[in-house]
Order: sequence, then structure tokens, then C-alpha cells
Amino acid sequence: MLADTLARTADRADTARRLLASARVPDSPAMPVDRVPGWLAEQARRGQFQVTPVPFAQLRGWAFDEVSGDLRHESGRFFAVEGLHVHADALPSRGWKQPIIVQPEVGLLGIVAREIDGVLHFLMQAKMEPGNINMLQLSPTVQATRSNFTGVHKGRGIPFLDLFLERGRARVLVDVLQSEQADWFLAKRNRNMIVEIDEDIETGEDFRWLTFGQLLRLLLLDNVVNMDTRSILACLPTAGAGCADPADPVLRSFHDPDAPALNSAAEIHSWLTGIRALSELNQRRVPLKEVAEDGWLFGDKEIGHDSGRRFKVIGADISASNREVAAWAQPLIQPQVPGLMALIVKRINGALHALVQARVDVGHLNVAELAPTVHCRPADHTGPGTEPYPPFLADVLAAPGDRLRYDAVQSEEGGRFYHAENRYTIVEVPDAFCEDVPEDYAWLTFAQLTELLAHSNYLNVELRTLVVCAHTLY
Repeated sequence: MLADTLARTADRADTARRLLASARVPDSPAMPVDRVPGWLAEQARRGQFQVTPVPFAQLRGWAFDEVSGDLRHESGRFFAVEGLHVHADALPSRGWKQPIIVQPEVGLLGIVAREIDGVLHFLMQAKMEPGNINMLQLSPTVQATRSNFTGVHKGRGIPFLDLFLERGRARVLVDVLQSEQADWFLAKRNRNMIVEIDEDIETGEDFRWLTFGQLLRLLLLDNVVNMDTRSILACLPTAGAGCADPADPVLRSFHDPDAPALNSAAEIHSWLTGIRALSELNQRRVPLKEVAEDGWLFGDKEIGHDSGRRFKVIGADISASNREVAAWAQPLIQPQVPGLMALIVKRINGALHALVQARVDVGHLNVAELAPTVHCRPADHTGPGTEPYPPFLADVLAAPGDRLRYDAVQSEEGGRFYHAENRYTIVEVPDAFCEDVPEDYAWLTFAQLTELLAHSNYLNVELRTLVVCAHTLY
């Protein structure tokens, strides 16, 4: 019965209060935070992991279609690498063709929560992904595609999956579909969930309970907390938690429902709706072999662009002793250069505001999503024949060190991307910084951003990372 499910859905303001209390607990006897890196290293030593780039001809279970050239799995499931022809405002009139990952099925990213000694803790997993630079990172309790949890891979079962799929088993704190990288995925979405249980459960060596405060400390380190964890945690509600210190602009921005916002929620919705209605984004799937028309080169070991920029498609043979399947092969996207995801923030009317852009990317499901102030690869904007600087990039690059409120390198989704890293930074600008911005930019409080995250396809995955990282500014 739907009524039974609704009765197990938590009140958002109560969750926000408990989240703030957990954020104020920087360590826990359940797992001391200074032991986390060593635990991850020990799990890596025990795991017997190996990732070997291989020619496409050696990708077991994968083959290029003889007609279209698309790269597909023999099961017809998991995902495929196809071609995409895009017409958009910023592109030439003839459009642009590129490889794209097509994965229609919705995956599940889930974290189990429970109170330990009255404090909300989250059950994190030391999980290997083939594209991770350091193999293991802190991952959600459950991180699986539909093909995984329906058994297409014919591997072992997924621990704790029933807590997310069986109605009434746990109290729901977060449950929302969110997008993934629209540069490399076509309309890809995952179900982001947090469910709370009341009883203790047997977890095993691959799992540990951590407070939100501990996770915030770990977010200050490079490549420890994986992208899926960051995405889920960003979706936790914050508005209505109250604010013990009304003089703190960060706490007010996240938690004070009475904090004055420069733009109302209605104005933000109307602004984004207008951009989505007036921007051009026409997407058409085409045979992968057609992307050669736009400079993509096909080799035995990789598909790459003749400019030496953008990304490559490569193949990898993988073994991992603690995964549901011990060995498999798959294609991976390999970026050529790291990106910069920067959020400019400013104190406005006593509350910290974030400057976000409405960004159109080739793979978006709904034309545009909110993105960081700067979302680019700086190397693409240097040297001859490159694109001009995007707005605010110069401001971020010139920011003095005392204006960097957050600065760390974080990995992107290691299940599909090989050694993909971005620098994530939050830059606080002075009062004199102009609040008048281009028409595709707007100032929002963090409470406004987390309220938008109760719904699908408003914030892109890079901005979600910066939202959860902004909690470290307390």
C-alpha cells in the first residue's frame, strides 16, 4: 500500500536537524576517522585488483556492430558506446558528432543510515571501481546498475539491496533520480537513496559506519570519497534545521529557513524554465562510425579525437576478488586533461550565496541543468586554436589563497571513466564583487540548492559534489 510507504518517509526538516547534529560530530568510536585511509589501504591489499588496458579485440563479451560500428555487450544489456549528433546554440550550424555512452537502465545508488549513540551514521563501503586512480574509495552501501541487481552478470548477490527495494523495510530519507555526466552519457540517471534502519546489522570488513562530520573531514582529502557517495549526500535536506549562530553566513545559507535569498524560489524556477524553453538542444543517436566525420579516429586500442583533446574510448580487462563478478572486460571513457569545477560564493544579506550557471550539455535529458560557476577543462582554453575563456574562469584562477574556502581533487565515476579527475574549489569573493551576472547565471542560497535536489535534473553531478563539499565550510 502506498500509505504504508509514505508512513516510512522521514520529515525533511527533522532529517535536516539530525544531519546538522551529525555534521558536528567529527569523529566516532564506531570508526575513528584517522583509521579510514589505513582501512582502505588494507582492503586494497587484500582485494587482488588488476586493471589492464587491452585492444578492443580482446574485450571479452563486447564487439563492434558490423553495420553501425556501435560497441555493445553480447547480452544486449549493461551499456553501449554509440554515436550522437547534436545541434545546440554554441555549436556550428551543422552540429557536432561524438561517441556517447548509452545506458537506458536506471541504476541504484543507496546509503544505509542509522543512529549510533544518538548520532546519525552512514554505512560506507570500500569499493573497487576499474577507473579509480587508487582502486578503492568510500562508496555507497549499494552501488549497482539494474543489470547487476537483476543478475545479468550471473555474479554474487548484492548485500543490503533488499533494504532499498522492499517497501517498508526502512525509513526513507532521500529518494530521487539524478543525472550523471552529460558530456559522456546520454540522458543517464541513477536513483539516489538514503534509507534509515533502527536495528544493528552485520556488515563485514568491506563496510564502516561514519558520521556526516567524519565524511566532511574525508572530503577535504583527494580521491577518498567517490562520486556516487558525494551525489547522494548532496541530496540530504538542510532547510529548517535552525541556526544556532545567526551570524554565521554558511549555517544560515544551509539551514535557516528565514535567511533572505537574493532570488525567490519562484524566480529561480521561472528563470531556469525560460532557459530550457529558449535554448536549442537537438540530440540524435547515429552509428558510432559516423563520428569520424568530426575528427574521431578509430584504432585497435582506442577511439580518440584528432585534436588530442576531449576524451578517448579504451578497453580494459579487469579482475577484482571482492566484486560480484571476479573478472570481466568493458570499455571506459578516458579524459585527456583534468577539469576545473569552481563555485564562486559571496555573502549577501547575511547568508552565503552560490553563483551557478544554467548549462546545456550534449547528453542532458532536459536541455539545461544548474552547474558550477566554472565548469571546464582549463587546458582547452590555452594555446592556438582553442576556445575563449568562459565567464569567471579568470576570477577563479586569479583568486588568492585566502579566498579558497575549499580545494581538492576528486575522482569521477570509476565504473565508466578511467582516471577521470577534476579539481573542485569554492572561492569566496569580497563584498565588492558585482552581483549583476550574465542572464544564464544566478545567485542561490545552499538551502535553495538542496531543496531543488529533492527533484530530478536540476543540479548536475559536478554541482552536487560542490554542494556537499560546501558543508565543510561550517
